[in-house]
Amino acid sequence: MEKLKILLMATPQFSVPILDALMSSQYEIVGVITQPDKPVGRKHIMTPSPIKVASANYNLPLYQPVSLKDEYEEFLKLNPDMIVTCAYGQMLPKKLLDYPRYGSINVHASLLPKYRGGAPIHQAIIDGCLKTGITIMYMNEKMDGGDILAQEEVLISPLDTKGSLEEKMSHVGAQLLLKVIPQIIQGEIKPQKQDETEKTMAYNITREQEKLDFHKTTLELYNQIRGMNPDPIAYTTLDGKILKVYRARMSDHVYLEKEDGEIVAIYKDGIGVSTKDSELILEQIQLEGKKKCDVKEFLNGIDKKSLLGKKLK
Repeated sequence: MEKLKILLMATPQFSVPILDALMSSQYEIVGVITQPDKPVGRKHIMTPSPIKVASANYNLPLYQPVSLKDEYEEFLKLNPDMIVTCAYGQMLPKKLLDYPRYGSINVHASLLPKYRGGAPIHQAIIDGCLKTGITIMYMNEKMDGGDILAQEEVLISPLDTKGSLEEKMSHVGAQLLLKVIPQIIQGEIKPQKQDETEKTMAYNITREQEKLDFHKTTLELYNQIRGMNPDPIAYTTLDGKILKVYRARMSDHVYLEKEDGEIVAIYKDGIGVSTKDSELILEQIQLEGKKKCDVKEFLNGIDKKSLLGKKLK
């Protein structure tokens, strides 16, 4: 029996288990398309996407078109039976979408129609959701608007970060994909239209959204911090310098006479900051020009009392 030929289009770490699952199956990966290498960090080092690195380990044909709409025709020559996308990062031209005989499907990290867009995992945590999930759907020309083929829920722990939740969801997505593909081939799934009245969006996180606003509640700030760890990282400023916040914990202490954003307490392992309703204790930070560290290490060798009363803005 001839192997099903799949063209995979993916970019971030979330998609690596998808590739691993497909490689463990009986299907043939005729090519992997990912985003071009991007400059990362203060030194702007050109860095490949996680899926590019993983593809190299499998010695798969790799393509990095700058503009898919202008370069898609060469991928038709690969003659894929199915296109699988997973957080690729570009919209697919209709001619490419419609080419495979078994269609083009997407592995999306939310329970559609909730959280369409490029940051569904971030947004689910930021919004304080108790659960999210994986949706596999047919693709169309709308962003994440195609008919649903299968869904599976994933619970969100109060301690989950974007990174830990992404890891859980990626493996759920990989296994669900392997379950769905044979059902598509055999015509066993009846696609379900999305309810447009239930649609919400989760666009890519902006720099403005990364900034901590201490006029918010402690819970809102806590969710924002973990929803942006390990990327893009929530931040504030201290003495005019960027202060990234990787980890924090909530406290029910209330400081009625203190301003929102004021440093109100110094602990062995944390810096207490007054919020709209209580206190947020910063546990892991990175001050501009310094390395990332636990607050316990940050406090070594500095006058701790001098921090009290300072404002994070």
